[in-house]
Amino acid sequence: MSRRAPIAGIAAAIVSIAPLAGVAHAQDLDCRDFTFQEDAQALFNQDPTDPNRLDEDQGPDDGIACEVLPHRTTANATTGVPNPTVVTPTRGVQGGLGGASASGASSWDIGLGVGLAAGALTAAGYTLLRRRNRPTI
Repeated sequence: MSRRAPIAGIAAAIVSIAPLAGVAHAQDLDCRDFTFQEDAQALFNQDPTDPNRLDEDQGPDDGIACEVLPHRTTANATTGVPNPTVVTPTRGVQGGLGGASASGASSWDIGLGVGLAAGALTAAGYTLLRRRNRPTI
């Protein structure tokens, strides 16, 4: 077996995975993504397991998210009652806004998936044909 085949496989894996590396990091939010403590608290209240680590101040977890952020005052409150289901991070796509639509995969994702599946089927077929046509000793 030549060394080219494993090297080509590793290169193909890196090329296909590398563009998706930023997607995982775009989902994580932290305190600097919010302007006010109430916005961070609303996100924290949606999932008290705290996957974004918003309650990471010193001492035991007290259920208060991002205590260092300023609180809304009556001057900067828009409605007086914050909507706990709408949280707007301040960093755009890096904060989780924009990017892929909420309705599902984009055409780029679908094309990438179809291309990878076709490549895997082609490689499997080629390997199977080579093994069947190999001369027996």
